[in-house]
Amino acid sequence: MFGIEEKNEKIANKVTEGYKKIENGVVEGYKKIENGVVGGYKKIEKGAVDGFNKVSDKMIEKLFAKEGETVEDAKKRLNGEK
Repeated sequence: MFGIEEKNEKIANKVTEGYKKIENGVVEGYKKIENGVVGGYKKIEKGAVDGFNKVSDKMIEKLFAKEGETVEDAKKRLNGEK
């Protein structure tokens, strides 16, 4: 009887090891997907913000900046900063 229990325990250990390998593989896969999605989002976000800032700066330069005034100085003046 002892031999059967020992074999069953070995089989159970092998099955558990197999499940752990599958689990690790799935978790690794999800982490790679997560990193790819987050990285892609950050690139898109940075591009959108940079594009908005360029347009905003150009508008301030053309519409609100006084002659010889930098965009940064015009922004400060418009915000009431000194």
